[in-house]
Amino acid sequence: MAYAKRETKSDAAFRQLKADLKDGTLKNAYLFFGAESYLREYYLVELRKSLIDKNFEEFNYHALDGKELTMQALEAALEAMPMMAERTLTVVNDCDLFKLPEEQREKLVSLLEDLPPYCCLVFVYDTLEYKPVRTMKRLCGALDSHVQTVEFQPADNADLVPWVIRRFKALDKEMDRQTAEYLIFLCGGLMTGLVPEIEKIGSYAKGRAVTQKDIDAVADPVLSAEVFKLSDAVLKGNYDAAARLLGDLLKMQTDPIQISAALGKQLRQICTARMAIDSGKDRYWLMELWQPRSDYPVRLWLEAARRTTRSWCAEAVRQCQILDRRLKSERGIDGAGELKLLLVRLGAQRN
Repeated sequence: MAYAKRETKSDAAFRQLKADLKDGTLKNAYLFFGAESYLREYYLVELRKSLIDKNFEEFNYHALDGKELTMQALEAALEAMPMMAERTLTVVNDCDLFKLPEEQREKLVSLLEDLPPYCCLVFVYDTLEYKPVRTMKRLCGALDSHVQTVEFQPADNADLVPWVIRRFKALDKEMDRQTAEYLIFLCGGLMTGLVPEIEKIGSYAKGRAVTQKDIDAVADPVLSAEVFKLSDAVLKGNYDAAARLLGDLLKMQTDPIQISAALGKQLRQICTARMAIDSGKDRYWLMELWQPRSDYPVRLWLEAARRTTRSWCAEAVRQCQILDRRLKSERGIDGAGELKLLLVRLGAQRN
């Protein structure tokens, strides 16, 4: 049976925002947050284009610094009548709503409960993390009732791959789907991070068609991709390559705890892939288990798992968990040295 990704509350909210823009039915208030800042900025621009005529922007668009925000300033912006337009747009950047003084929070609740019909208010969490404090029930209730919260998450590969191909096309370059999937795996699925990588690769590539060699020559891999290469080198018996990859990560001053955690997750994924092979399950079972945004990493896990055994995977996961606990609990431990010893032990067990 084919894998069907479960729609989350965040997915539904994002889909509703796109529908609001398309249908011209934008709500009175939104709260934007999430890791994908490229999409967040894109939809802020779309909101502004939809609501604000540039000729009257000075009167109808209000940008407020959340760090200096007072409810008096917010109320003044919200109550300002639109000039030669139907609506106004007020954007509040980086205000931690749950750290406002109690009196200001109560005033905010009152404002949210009585928003003028002509205004559109958007709270944007950029450098701040959005962390609702559920014990503040009145504020949470007002946000739930009157504000559409939209989380901008990394796009699925179904959307991201065509986007990558279009970005290269704009640079007069061509890229096939397989190479685009490799780029996303290597550099991560955030558009924010992919934009500079695409520009860099497009400038480097000599031919019209961009290849994996072009990507490998200049791209900066994310930690998960580097750790996969490391674990894959161990499984192939190429311990020199594994040691070199670990050395490169340590030279970049990557925290040994981060490396250990990423390696542990990678080994668990390969272990479950080995379990799937042994029990006759397909890649859709793994996708249901790990919820990746495409089947590209699943294919890599299965390929890696075919080179090993279930017992080796289980022991590798166990040793990685032991090291992870030691790195987090023991003082003065040589994290780099312990990681190197772990690779030696994993390699020895493969022989």
